[in-house]
Amino acid sequence: MAASSNLPSLKTAGSRHFQDNGFMVSKLRHVIESQQFTLPLLMDLFHRSRGMERVVARGGTLEYQDKILANLFYQPSTRTRFCFEAAMYRLGGKVLSTEQASAFSSEVAGEQVEDSIRIIAHYSDVIVVRHPQAGGAQRAAQVSSVPVINAGDGEGGQHPTQALLDLYTIYRERPLVGLSVAIIGELDRGRTARSLAYLLAKFDRVKIFFVAPPELQMKPDILTYLDEHGVRYELESDVDRVIGEADVIYQTRIRPERLRDEQGRKRYAIDPALLRKMKSDALIMHPLPRTVELDKAVDEDPRALYFRQAANGLYVRMALLTMLLDTE
Repeated sequence: MAASSNLPSLKTAGSRHFQDNGFMVSKLRHVIESQQFTLPLLMDLFHRSRGMERVVARGGTLEYQDKILANLFYQPSTRTRFCFEAAMYRLGGKVLSTEQASAFSSEVAGEQVEDSIRIIAHYSDVIVVRHPQAGGAQRAAQVSSVPVINAGDGEGGQHPTQALLDLYTIYRERPLVGLSVAIIGELDRGRTARSLAYLLAKFDRVKIFFVAPPELQMKPDILTYLDEHGVRYELESDVDRVIGEADVIYQTRIRPERLRDEQGRKRYAIDPALLRKMKSDALIMHPLPRTVELDKAVDEDPRALYFRQAANGLYVRMALLTMLLDTE
């Protein structure tokens, strides 16, 4: 991949932007949870992400050719793993990767994630971890000598990089202040929904509608956080009651084993009939993969952003890597 000869330094471009605008931005050490992102950090990330769109359009850069990313995935995740790999390659770096670490690593014999991280940190400059237990990424970060990125941990944990690309997608379309967002689906264990709620809480006059069957509704820890930060929210089980009010429809899946009533699952799905009840300029988003909760007919609707949302993941993860790898 050829480096663009007229491409400015990614490192100096990012830092100069925030010196000129008077922001004080703390350097990221790890990316573990959404709560760690301040507004200045988010604006720095979004500025860098816009720059990465231009970098990719020019064919990438070789500025990080001396860096190695290690993908340590204990659970399969084609989209997230490929996205991080592509992000590192576009930056000129190299990748070590496994998608079945729990099956093909020494952890089969009982080695703990902490020991694996201590060793892999000697081989790489940044480690991306997907772990089946909530808190697994934090455990990795506590012993790692290089930055760790949480690519999803456990059921009811977090997936901060997904939430960051979700927020960036909204940011590219409209102001984040005063936004109303309907988050629909399996919310109690939905780490993308939980992570996004934490980020939305950082903006003024945001209102969140949590729409789910009562047994799958958002957990009290998120609601307590929103209460403490003065964020308005409503718990709702009827999609029709809120769908016409929301600026953003953030649809997530409900797994059949969590709600066995097929007709019940369909009540939380987006189909052509529900499209007619939405605002004319609503944004329709989904972290993917989808099943029955998002009809393929929605793909043709100009409000559907989920494929663009997935594409934005490349730019946001490239930007995050530069924030972690830049030491100047």
